[in-house]
Parts: sequence; structure tokens; C-alpha cells
Amino acid sequence: MHQPTDPNTNTETLSDALQSVRARIDAAATRAGRDPAEITLVAVSKTKSIDLIAEAATAGQVDFGENRLEELWEKVELARQRGLDGIRWHMIGTIQSRKTADCIGPFTLIHSVDRLKIAQRLNREANAAAQILPILLEINVSGEESKHGFTPVQLLAAMPQLLTFTSLRYEGLMTMAPLVDDPETVRPVFRNLRQLLEQLRSDYPPAQYEQVRWRHLSMGMTSDFEVAIEEGATLVRIGTAIFGKRE
Repeated sequence: MHQPTDPNTNTETLSDALQSVRARIDAAATRAGRDPAEITLVAVSKTKSIDLIAEAATAGQVDFGENRLEELWEKVELARQRGLDGIRWHMIGTIQSRKTADCIGPFTLIHSVDRLKIAQRLNREANAAAQILPILLEINVSGEESKHGFTPVQLLAAMPQLLTFTSLRYEGLMTMAPLVDDPETVRPVFRNLRQLLEQLRSDYPPAQYEQVRWRHLSMGMTSDFEVAIEEGATLVRIGTAIFGKRE
């Protein structure tokens, strides 16, 4: 598997790493008979400096994902100071209930709405700010106790209440697959998420429910993103293959 050399010392290696990841995305999409343009690369920039983010942006990367709201807001401000106006920021980490107000900001997408209480609070905050908040619902497909998210059964049971939250826009689903050596072993996780999205499109069609879009599947990271793309991912969250291993 491709591992970039340390991009902290050489801008070209970061550009090369991005180019390599994009080539792998394109190849996986082609294998699946999909248009590579359907897939958005979200560079996971948690713990990475604004200098590295600026280098990646210079190399053409647009979408960046952060796990912690404090760090996300800090980088939004640093990027503004540097004139990096084209960046699209994604919140991809777990949201604490006391921090839901911090999700209302210049963000493209909130990937990690993992329970009804968080959705309810986000709806309240978005309503107070007179905003419609684009979100993904996080699903624990694998059933691992360490993973956050609705189970598929819980989500289907919660949908009637979720649809009462009129300041949220449901763009799709997100999951985190188990970390394994062989990505083929987690293919069923990605396939099951896609099938759940297809069921939601059928049960709650966007033509009839104005809060739903059901456009996105956020799934796949450095170790398994090609399999995720073959199973329908529209957003892949990749850090290590771009920035190198975290210190």
C-alpha cells in the first residue's frame, strides 16, 4: 500500500501522495463502473498544522475533515487569516451533547450525528441560528461496542422523530468499519450501509420528504477506501495515505 514520505519536509511529496490517492480513487470507481467525479476525497487533517493544510490546498485538495470541534474552529480561523477561502470543512468526529452549538458554523457537512439526542440538540441550535444544517446519520453497522452510531434497527425506528427536526437536512449515512488487515473482510459492512440507504430512499423518498436528500455514503479510510468505493461510497475520509502516520 502506498505510504507517502514525510510531507513535513517536502511539499512535492504531499502533492504526490494526493495524486496517488486520487488515482486509486479513480481506479476503484472505474472497477465498479462508477464515475470518479461522484466521489469526494475528504483529507483528514486532525493534528496536522495549517501549513500542511495550506500545502494540500495548493495541491488542489478542497475538502478537509476534523475530529474535534475546538481544533476545527481554530483551523477555520487560521485558514481565513491565510486567505484559504476555498476550503470546505467537514466535522467527522463524535459530537458531545454540550458542544452541539459549536456545530453551527461555516461547515459543509456534519458526518457524525450518532444518536437521537444529538440530532434533537443540533436541530434546536440550527433553528435558533435560522440555518438548515446538512448532516449525515452515523450508523454502527458492524455492531462493535467501541463504535458510535445508530444500529440500522434503531435508525429505522427513529426516522419518524428525526423527520420532525425541520432544521436538519439528512444528506445520507456514515459508518466506520472495523480496522482489519484485509479490507475484503469489511466489504459486507459497506454493502449493508448502502442497502440501508437504498431502503431509506424507498421508505422516505426525497420527492415526498423535504428534509431528506439521501445522496451520500461517507465510508472508507486509508486501509479500506477502495473497497468502500466499490460498494458505493461518495465520501472517503483519508488521512494517513495523504499526510503520513500521525505522530
